[in-house]
Amino acid sequence: MSGPAPGAPGEVIPGAEPVELNPGRPRIAVTVVNTGDRPVQVGSHYHFAAANPALEFDRAAARGHRLDVPAGTAVRFEPGITREVSLVPLAGRRVVPGLRLEGALEGTPDDTGDLDG
Repeated sequence: MSGPAPGAPGEVIPGAEPVELNPGRPRIAVTVVNTGDRPVQVGSHYHFAAANPALEFDRAAARGHRLDVPAGTAVRFEPGITREVSLVPLAGRRVVPGLRLEGALEGTPDDTGDLDG
């Protein structure tokens, strides 16, 4: 059995150049250490400031941002290891409600208030 004929409906023809992630988006670098005793993974579109409390980093700087990684991927933080990650602003209204039960990050990224619940 052969594949679809060239130009078939639904055919995906990838470009030769690498795909740039989040072109033109401002980026910030944040240093993160996992203070817990288990690995923690954070997904590509998770509001980074709301990530697992065992991750120690500047949550105020990360408010309204997500990881600058390909969609559908995640970054794994091993216990006791420090690493730097790149974050990009969430798009649209930049509101991702309901990701932490504590409700520490309700509102918009421009609101002020306690980020640690």
